[in-house]
Amino acid sequence: MKLELLSGAELGRLVNRREVSPTEVVEYFRKRIEERNPSINAFVYTKYEEALQEAKKLEARLARGEDVGPLAGVPAALKDFLPSKKGWPNSHGGVRSLIMDDPEDSVFCAAAEKAGAIVLGKTNAPAFAFRGTTDNQLYGPTSTPFRPGYNSGGSSGGSAAAVADGLIMIGEGSDGGGSIRIPSSWCGCFGFKASIGTIPSVNRPDGWSASHPYCFSGAITKTVEDSAIMLEYMQGYNSRDPHSAFRTRRKFTELMKRPLSGWRIGYTDDFGIFTVDEEVRQIVRRAALYFREAGASVEPVTFHFRHTQNKYAELWCKSICFDTATDMELWKRKGFDIVKDHRDELPEEFIYWNDVMMRSTIMDIRAINEMRTEILDVQEDAFRDFDLILSPVTICPPVKNRNDRNTKGPDTVNGKPVEPLIGFCETFFENFTGNPAASIPAGLTEEGLPVGMQIIGRKYMDEDVLAAAYAYEQIRPWSYEIPLNRTIGEQ
Repeated sequence: MKLELLSGAELGRLVNRREVSPTEVVEYFRKRIEERNPSINAFVYTKYEEALQEAKKLEARLARGEDVGPLAGVPAALKDFLPSKKGWPNSHGGVRSLIMDDPEDSVFCAAAEKAGAIVLGKTNAPAFAFRGTTDNQLYGPTSTPFRPGYNSGGSSGGSAAAVADGLIMIGEGSDGGGSIRIPSSWCGCFGFKASIGTIPSVNRPDGWSASHPYCFSGAITKTVEDSAIMLEYMQGYNSRDPHSAFRTRRKFTELMKRPLSGWRIGYTDDFGIFTVDEEVRQIVRRAALYFREAGASVEPVTFHFRHTQNKYAELWCKSICFDTATDMELWKRKGFDIVKDHRDELPEEFIYWNDVMMRSTIMDIRAINEMRTEILDVQEDAFRDFDLILSPVTICPPVKNRNDRNTKGPDTVNGKPVEPLIGFCETFFENFTGNPAASIPAGLTEEGLPVGMQIIGRKYMDEDVLAAAYAYEQIRPWSYEIPLNRTIGEQ
């Protein structure tokens, strides 16, 4: 049996019926990772012995007739960026001087293990997750399995590439500007970012960090069902999270099956400001029309933003450095000046934008907040008429990896300048507003590179996004044959 062709839920059902053992699953995917990971560089390290120990514990529980969860024995991986597994090393995205042990389990890790999954290791990410591609000085670039040598997207690129290539079923993602959705798009996966407050995020000593823009924890999966399962286990109210929303726990695996009949869906190529590669535009536009088969209307939606795509991208670069610039200043006050002593480990772009924020005035902060407010208002105007909004995830297909361990997005698209860290992505508005959003496979370019379609919902209506994604998946199921059948070692 080719286990890599199953979804997480399908494999979990086999394990729960004891048709395959957790130990067999770990050994199967261990071999697969050892064979295939070198050509895409998704995993930065593995913990097979710990995984086998967890597999044996799971087998004992199954033998006792215990309920071990719907993802029993399913292989998963964590993102090598934020703390995610107590005692495991963490490089903050390939920064050698910052390697330290995680102090606690992440919300994703705790939820995945509670659902029965077994974590096999950690996956690649860029330094401080500060871009929409995956590359760093320590581990190098990660490739999309559809075409090694082309980037996986970021910042959760290692997780997306591992899911797409059948090395795991469930990958950890974090999303501060599209970091779940971008790599899901470039790797042909499903990636879901919940509404602000749906999944608790407790940060200390600053409980309001990861709020400018909003940063989210989530999962990258093969199927909508797998993401719905993970969301059921990750959701919850925590009074120590100032954004946590007090809501009754929702059964997303049932809510995702709601019909779309009568729904009004708005489609935009570019939000009125992005320049979009024509092939990407046509692929996503055709994909959007499939929602009509589910009984929904699909109509153009117009946005009236006041600034250029690059101005908004620069807004994101500044905003995300609220926290990173603070971290570096706090380290410096403790005697660790990473820019002075380890500059070669950090991208120059990261250093530049952190320096911009350190020199900012109170009126600069005011301008940032006013632009963020404009984004919220313009988007809410659109939701007066529509239940959901569709768009491309990125304005271009996957880019080629560079040989300097500093792969970025394109500098130009259609002859127009593009900010290369996040400006090629139509995702980061939802991190300023907190709306739920997902990336779902829309198709392949003529070169065989994946393109993703973004689904955006009203705030706190996570189930609407999942329902739309599930309906689309039933009408137009996506195939994993291309990455799974590629030649090992193909470059």
